[in-house]
Amino acid sequence: MHRAFFRSSKTLVTVASNRIFFFSPAPTSSNPSLPLYFQNQTQQAFHSSNKDSGNTPFGSPTRVQKLIASQSDPLLAKEIFDLASRQPNFRHTYSTYLILLLKLGRSKYFSLVDDLLRRLKSDSHPITPTLFSYLIKVYGEADLPDKALKTFYTILHFNCKPLPKHLNRILEILVAHRNYVRPAFDLFKDAHKYGVEPDTKSYNMLMRAFCLNGDISIAYSLFNKMFKRDVLPDIESYRILMQALCRKSQVNGAVDLLEDMLNKGFVPDSLTYTTLLNSLCRKKKLREAYKLLCRMKVKGCNPDIVHYNTVILGFCRQGRAHDACKVIADMRANGCLPNLVSYRTLVSGLCDMGMLDEANKYVEEMLSNGFSPHFAVIHALVKGFCNVGRVEDACGVLTKSLEHGEAPHMDTWMIIMPVICEVDDGVKVSDALEEVLKIEIKGHTRIVDAGIGLENYLIRKIRAKSRAS
Repeated sequence: MHRAFFRSSKTLVTVASNRIFFFSPAPTSSNPSLPLYFQNQTQQAFHSSNKDSGNTPFGSPTRVQKLIASQSDPLLAKEIFDLASRQPNFRHTYSTYLILLLKLGRSKYFSLVDDLLRRLKSDSHPITPTLFSYLIKVYGEADLPDKALKTFYTILHFNCKPLPKHLNRILEILVAHRNYVRPAFDLFKDAHKYGVEPDTKSYNMLMRAFCLNGDISIAYSLFNKMFKRDVLPDIESYRILMQALCRKSQVNGAVDLLEDMLNKGFVPDSLTYTTLLNSLCRKKKLREAYKLLCRMKVKGCNPDIVHYNTVILGFCRQGRAHDACKVIADMRANGCLPNLVSYRTLVSGLCDMGMLDEANKYVEEMLSNGFSPHFAVIHALVKGFCNVGRVEDACGVLTKSLEHGEAPHMDTWMIIMPVICEVDDGVKVSDALEEVLKIEIKGHTRIVDAGIGLENYLIRKIRAKSRAS
């Protein structure tokens, strides 16, 4: 059987014929004036082939569908579609329309998409919801909220009933733009007129959009309407409102919503508790935060490391590191082991309160559990010991730090070196420093950087003594 080929740019397509012919390059948006034409003998070849075979030069509609599906160039696929359409008694399959619409849409040839939709409508094919799901997806990816909104009414124009998933996807695209929240709300309110009832997801999207816009009263109104319209809210519905209230520092209202959740049989998730704990700690309601932390397990949500660390940080920020130590004990009792953030926050809080021995104990525990001390932890402890004249203990902390491969910050060396020089018991302290320096000194220990500052300090001290004498 003879074959004929045509090509556009670099694409070669095979068709059933006895001639070889070529396309000119397809027109593009950058060069719209470039026409697409065929040589006269090409058209003759198609017509003669029709007479011989009783079919199009491409074969059956199914073959045309496969041919279009195989094209990487959407404009070439469209030309194949148009060429086949001009053949007598030829009718494209619905799948062909679907494939070509997706190709053109993904390549952002939206005027061609609109034209193809009109042709599909006139071709009287039975339409499936999949077509509109594809279109909405394409418009969403192209960030075209207007076209996504228009698609809802296009569905009606095709005498189809929009599905809740169509409504929700369009709402999702619209509310991503602040200036489209009101059009989204209008569509939401009108949807039932077209037989589409908004579901929980629909309400949640609108509630979140209004909350982010600062319109909490509208979000609350939507939340209350859910119960009136027999739409059951979910955990996310409550969390959206609780997060909005917490952002407005209305933590008492958020706690009331939590109680409402629990009374209605909902089990709040981890993120809901994290939101409340953060807000309570920021409002310095630490007792309520700790009580909520203790209630979590009873109410079906086991506290995790994030919840514990949130409360530990809250206590330490308010100078209540001793209460944070109780939280650490609770963690262990509940099978949740402290992490680096837990230890770092607690040690810094204990140092700020002058509880240096307790802080040192937690540093040792930290090391025994395989955590390498962060340089900020070491710095806080060394600074604390130096401030009360406990230079030997400060050197001991440095030793532990270097043994575990953690380089003290240059500021840490700058704190401890002048203190060593000023201490009366020079022999005892120098012995302690010598123990520190037995650890292999590398560039990352930063003691070399501290040497310049130490040199300047010693020069100033010698000059001060000479002036005094």
